Amino acid sequence: MTNTYAPEPAAAPGTRPATVTHTQPHRPAFFRSATWRTFGYHGVSVLLAPLGFTYAVTAVSLGASLLVTVVGLVITAAMIVAARYWGTINRNLTASLLGRNIPAPVPFTSRPGFFGFLRSGLADSAGWRAVAHMGVSFVTSVLSFVLSFTFLATGLGCMSHWYWYQWLPEMQAADGSWHRGSMIAPDVFVEGFWWQAAYVAVGILFTFVLWPAVNNGLGKLQARVAAGLLGPTAAQLRVRDLETSRSASVNTADARLSRIERDLHDGTQAQLVAIAMKLGDARERLSAAESSPELQRLLDSAHGTAKDALTDLRSIARGIRPAVLNDGLDAALESLAAGAALPVELDYRLPIRPAPAVEAIAYYCAAELVTNAVKHSRGTGIWIAVVEQENRLFLSVTDNGTGGANPAAGTGLAGLAERVRTVDGALHVSSPAGGPTAATVSLPLP
Repeated sequence: MTNTYAPEPAAAPGTRPATVTHTQPHRPAFFRSATWRTFGYHGVSVLLAPLGFTYAVTAVSLGASLLVTVVGLVITAAMIVAARYWGTINRNLTASLLGRNIPAPVPFTSRPGFFGFLRSGLADSAGWRAVAHMGVSFVTSVLSFVLSFTFLATGLGCMSHWYWYQWLPEMQAADGSWHRGSMIAPDVFVEGFWWQAAYVAVGILFTFVLWPAVNNGLGKLQARVAAGLLGPTAAQLRVRDLETSRSASVNTADARLSRIERDLHDGTQAQLVAIAMKLGDARERLSAAESSPELQRLLDSAHGTAKDALTDLRSIARGIRPAVLNDGLDAALESLAAGAALPVELDYRLPIRPAPAVEAIAYYCAAELVTNAVKHSRGTGIWIAVVEQENRLFLSVTDNGTGGANPAAGTGLAGLAERVRTVDGALHVSSPAGGPTAATVSLPLP
């Protein structure tokens, strides 16, 4: 392959040289690997299409026939959710052979419980769109393969007709003469040099011009069908962008708060400690010497104010981001359990460390829930469990108290619900009269 370089004038001193343009020879579409990969896609698709069509017909007909029973609903919901795997196969096929990367739809999330799965499965839009793709792709795949193969076979057959026509059986014309070439019209046979040359010209046209255009055009149609039915919708992409932007904003805010906490601890707090020590030293020196009572009272007041300010600052710094989180959420929860007024049992089974923002929210939720249990539950013990499930962190705090907690009453539980929603989390509280109270926080993991 030859690269040609366009000549450029010399750059002036102190200026950046212009970018060199590389011009590569343009190959005809017939000789490009992308064209043959597209042809391979049509071949693979026409083999998979009947399987997908059979699955779609089975899912719809079986679900409709058993609709009056719970079994029919379960089968339909399961087949709709399982249709997502068809979408995964076709997205990978489209990316590898057609060069079209299709984003995956929003992952399937089942609601808790048996009927929750039924509702989630029957309402899974990505699964239904995958089923629709099975039906649509059956038509487009068969049509694409038949047209592409027909154009290619026609072109190659016409170009090589001069060679293989000699094995054709002889045919008799109306005038009694015998001919061996292809008959394209009544008593019109492809024989002789000029007819064979015309056939070769038609074959070149079909093979090198028409077939690549038809083949690649149908490949683009297949890619658009797959992108429209197997990828996320515009609304889902918008929601995903908003979630990503919100997650980035929350992480940035958490990093900024962590930096503020370090600055307060290392800077302002250290300065207040120095001021309090100096005021204490001055008060002791003046008490040893004879000084006016007014000056002594002023120093006592200033020393007390410095100590109060230091206490308040430490409380503010702990409220921004506890320093114990620097050692991880497990260490922070162990410290929380050790300092609680009630016995606390901790079960921590998280295989990875959460993002800083998620880690901070999980700790604050645990601290608030433990504080509520100590103040209001009138129980004798608290249990904290942290586990990972379906790429989410689940934090549960349970006490054996009298129950009756109501998140809708405007208490601290409502504030926790607002806090966890900032990172696409959820809070569920179960607190029947007589207890126990179980609060579960669900947060995303990286």
